[in-house]
Amino acid sequence: MSDNHSSQQKQKQYEDYVKKITPVHSLGLNMCKAFFTGGIICVLGQFILNYAGKLGLDKETSGSWCSLILILISVILTGCNLYSKIGKFGGAGGLVPITGFANSVAASAIEYKAEGQVFGIGCKIFTIAGPVILYGILCSWILGVIYYIFKFAGGLL
Repeated sequence: MSDNHSSQQKQKQYEDYVKKITPVHSLGLNMCKAFFTGGIICVLGQFILNYAGKLGLDKETSGSWCSLILILISVILTGCNLYSKIGKFGGAGGLVPITGFANSVAASAIEYKAEGQVFGIGCKIFTIAGPVILYGILCSWILGVIYYIFKFAGGLL
């Protein structure tokens, strides 16, 4: 009987310990942080688009420059170990935009740099980004086939 009581007491102590060290997150606060962080990134992107437009660039070229500059900023912040802090604060707000994708690729390259150019960076750079690229292409292909079938069927009717 005392072994059972001792076991229950240890289990209770363990549960109390887990509750004590497990961080408590506020869903509302996390959503606000994500909205704020993503909003800042979008405002920066809109500023770049507007500035490029004032320089006389067309919409497509302005969009290309915007993406390029946001990726560059993300990679620089990743190299300076600052983007991880943005991601930690803003959650999905910092990870969902194109800057988050650039961060994942740059972070993998930095992490595996010590293993060499080929077996480190070359093999591991798309560890995180690879599935995103794969499923993006796969979904695009499937949707393209579905679109083609509906367009072909619509032409027959």
